[in-house]
Amino acid sequence: MTDAARSAAVRVRAPGKLNVFFQVGGVQPDGYHDVASVYQAVSLYEEIRATHAPGFSMTVRGSVDVSGVPADDRNLALRAARMLAAEIGYDGGVHLEVVKDVPVAGGMGGGSADAAAALVACDALWGAGLAHTTLHALAARLGADVPFALMGGTAVGTGRGDELSPALATGRLDWVIVPAEGGLSTPAVYGHLDEMRARGDAAEAPVPAAAPEVLQALRTGDPRVLAGQLRNDLHQAALSLRPDLARVLDLGTEAGALAGMVSGSGPTLAFLAAGSEAALELQIVLSAAGLTALHVHGPVAGARVLSA
Repeated sequence: MTDAARSAAVRVRAPGKLNVFFQVGGVQPDGYHDVASVYQAVSLYEEIRATHAPGFSMTVRGSVDVSGVPADDRNLALRAARMLAAEIGYDGGVHLEVVKDVPVAGGMGGGSADAAAALVACDALWGAGLAHTTLHALAARLGADVPFALMGGTAVGTGRGDELSPALATGRLDWVIVPAEGGLSTPAVYGHLDEMRARGDAAEAPVPAAAPEVLQALRTGDPRVLAGQLRNDLHQAALSLRPDLARVLDLGTEAGALAGMVSGSGPTLAFLAAGSEAALELQIVLSAAGLTALHVHGPVAGARVLSA
């Protein structure tokens, strides 16, 4: 890499996601689950500013509680930077300034968005110019949701969720997101689902496959059609661990949401609205009840350079 190929600083943002469909298969010998997911990237973003440094370091701030977010090699973004440096043989470092707006440990893939943003930012900062397929392969090594944060839009994920294919989604979907205090551990929610299935308290594990009905609903662009097809196999397990979420779900549907569900492994809740005006009205009602309510829309683009 020549100095001319390098930028002084690079800003990248990457979106959070919702799983409009999430089917979880049985636990595999390696402890993971095969899944079938339909992801949609939404307009709640993580942003990273990357600058040259002799080593690898980061700072974290944001509009959400970041007190539990590590700023060392436990953080996916810093691991992404180190991985990229090793991939291209770069012997320098980077400082990452992370600004988080996606709820932490909330089932919306904020950490994965950070990792995707770090890959794109460091690739641009160091002038690597890696192919998208190479970045995708690196992203998949970091976690199942990282490749989708790179891709954005709407996509079907299979395997562990990282084998992606674009899905056609017409129009705009409006959502109201309600973060909950205190995160939920993704492994804990999966483990609880396994326990519920073993006891017969949840349906048996399916062979995961994206339902044609949900893909057709996305193609119509009609939120009322999609509302009847939303599915999250982790929903019941998350509510069992956090029964307080049921009251909020009831409040949202009573206030006019077409449907409500746990986002990913929770505890963030996502309400589908009939349109932007309906979402605004729902946001007002939920805010008046003392809840944090965010109006977002999708689909939006994946990780993108804002400035370099």
